Amino acid sequence: MAMNRIQFQPGLSMPEFTQRFGSESQCAAALEAARWPNGFSCPRCGERAHCVLRGGACKVFQCNACRHQTSLIAGTVFQGTKLPLTVWFLAIYLISQAKTGLSALALKRYLGVSYPTAWLIHHKLMRAMEQREERYVLDGQVQVDDAYLGGERTGGKAGRGSENKVPFVAAVSFSDEGHPLRAKLTLVPGFTLKAIAEWAKSNLAPGSTVLSDGLACFNAVTDAGCVHQPTVVAGRKPKDLPEFKWVNTVLGNLKTSFSGCYHALAFRKYGAQYLAAFTYRFNRRFDLSTLNERLLVAAVVCAPRPQRSIRAADAHC
Repeated sequence: MAMNRIQFQPGLSMPEFTQRFGSESQCAAALEAARWPNGFSCPRCGERAHCVLRGGACKVFQCNACRHQTSLIAGTVFQGTKLPLTVWFLAIYLISQAKTGLSALALKRYLGVSYPTAWLIHHKLMRAMEQREERYVLDGQVQVDDAYLGGERTGGKAGRGSENKVPFVAAVSFSDEGHPLRAKLTLVPGFTLKAIAEWAKSNLAPGSTVLSDGLACFNAVTDAGCVHQPTVVAGRKPKDLPEFKWVNTVLGNLKTSFSGCYHALAFRKYGAQYLAAFTYRFNRRFDLSTLNERLLVAAVVCAPRPQRSIRAADAHC
């Protein structure tokens, strides 16, 4: 069997990570470079001239023009943290390199912190991944399918009517050669014409060709200027549907990841973040060695989100 070059590509090894980010000063320098790649820029007025009031791992900068002061971690997901930057950088490395995901319990053991701390770090970084994914839309040829998080409860309704199931749309764009490019897994209120029309307008580029299994609600993608090509599956199994190979593969990988990594998951409240974390890694699978640095950039441009905000988040559907 031929070796899959994407699967067997070298990533960032643990010794390499330790060599590059093993000290507070190294992490601080990397954080400063990720936040201001062209040198310091005042977050208030944009001026570059500044002075450093306090050095060390957590520098404090003062703008010479407006006198605004900002620390190295202010305005990022690291804001207010009492943990060393080395702990955060290790968390970024572990989460970015974990193909099948990483639970907060496993993260707790790797970082040597309490479970609530590991949970909060995990959710802050997943929010950064989710925010990054929101910037992209799918275009070209796109396979879509209806899917659900959760399962039926004992004594409850079966199938799509189960009270414990959270609906989401799975979509994968692919090239003319049939290779998968990007994926999107998005929670929706339900599989209605209105919900799919809104989803398509936010997640698909006009002119895209959408391939579906003929579920009536997917006709609404035409409201977003897309072409709909339904295929009636008539009870055929996924292995007999080559036209939906990649969306079924992504859903299979997602199921494997969730069942093998998480024992309990509040789908309605946090499902969007977990789905976004999965697609974030999938969409950047072509260059594993840079995943760590790219997640660092996502973390520094993501607005701070305290624990009370994360836990009080409204359900997406």
